[in-house]
Amino acid sequence: MYQIGEKVVCGNKGVCRVEEIATLDIPGVDKSREYYILKPLYMASSTVYLPVDTAHKTMRKVISREEVQRLIERIPQISVLTITNDKLLEQEYKNCLRTDDCEEWIRIIKTIYNRKQKRIAAGRKVTALDARYVRIAQDCLYGEFAAVLDMPKDEVEDYIVSVLNPEHVS
Repeated sequence: MYQIGEKVVCGNKGVCRVEEIATLDIPGVDKSREYYILKPLYMASSTVYLPVDTAHKTMRKVISREEVQRLIERIPQISVLTITNDKLLEQEYKNCLRTDDCEEWIRIIKTIYNRKQKRIAAGRKVTALDARYVRIAQDCLYGEFAAVLDMPKDEVEDYIVSVLNPEHVS
């Protein structure tokens, strides 16, 4: 069971803080069922109500600071997706996102970064598909890293680069 004040990752809502654990006084809702009342960190006006008894299916604790550091250090070794068929690639992007796993989000970002470099070298633009999925993967990854490292989300990418390439920091 999660505690009030704890940060969790909740499906497509990203990192949330557990605000309350309570029954809901809403018509049509089982009054005896407990819910986590969650506030997404990056969607200020949103509230998520998640039944405690099924939360394990869509909610997990944020990773630790140590896990963030280990993941960043392992980025060069994390493999990219090798699917070349764009129709199958979109499904693989979706599958990776559904895992709620930081390493899978990194795989998407690395794959799309490599695809982007090849397309630019060939004089072509980034595909709309890649632009959409890299934004989603970065939002998920950077949101969790920012919450764990206690830094603004828009500084996470620079932080990752500084850890991986300390000699290039200005």
